[in-house]
Amino acid sequence: MAGVAPVAVGYAGLKDRHAVTRQSFSVQLPGRADPDWAALAIPGVSVISATRHNRKLKRGAHRGNRFRIRLRDVRGELDQVETKLLTIRERGVPNYFGEQRFGRDGQNLALAEALFAGRRMPRAQRGFALSAARSELFNAVLATRVADASWDRALDGEVWMLDGSHSVFGPEPWNADLAARLAAFDIHPTGPLWGRGELRSEGQVRALERAAIEPGRALAEGLQRAGLEQERRALRLGARDLVHEWLPDGGLVLDFQLAQGAFATTVLRELCDWAEFSA
Repeated sequence: MAGVAPVAVGYAGLKDRHAVTRQSFSVQLPGRADPDWAALAIPGVSVISATRHNRKLKRGAHRGNRFRIRLRDVRGELDQVETKLLTIRERGVPNYFGEQRFGRDGQNLALAEALFAGRRMPRAQRGFALSAARSELFNAVLATRVADASWDRALDGEVWMLDGSHSVFGPEPWNADLAARLAAFDIHPTGPLWGRGELRSEGQVRALERAAIEPGRALAEGLQRAGLEQERRALRLGARDLVHEWLPDGGLVLDFQLAQGAFATTVLRELCDWAEFSA
């Protein structure tokens, strides 16, 4: 076996600055004995387990994430918060890219503009810039679908994504089977992750998507020049197994699962119209 994959608890530096997280990672140790993981001395980190495996863990090689979030100082009409939580369970939420995708004060979008203007930058920084530009255009399309209440229903020319995967199909004529699958969260409408090539969507959806990205045409053209290809992302996000608990001090604990690439902040933002809180 070539590698060791320990799971760490209590370190939030990879993504969640103020969270307690469990992270899995690989350490390449070909032909060497396991080190004494219990002696690992990093403040705030403890090793739960370590297992030998013949393949390394790649970034993004996971099905999803589970979140347990405590909201403090919740203020608002609690019955309306309860109603909103029920709606989120039954309907899901718009699958926006979260603010962290764009960097502090939107600095990743500024990087994208600089990149498309010809600035050279390291590979990792370039990746952040391209991702932010794509996310900005996707969010613009999604905001348009939210505005006309079509983010979780079918329009003419829809492209569908299978739940829990990146597989897409369509467009195809609307029928009872698609309606049942949409209601069961088996499929979701999609929006574009911009790049080269023609949009897969057709008809009403294609016209909507082209109009929504027009204000960001410079970003779209930059992504095309960078060589990215057209892809799709689900417009709807299901907060799986969502449960909540009110605490005696007025706090609210939310427990739910999200698919890979989804943001817990997209769930929390749906509560903002009904309550104020601090995380």
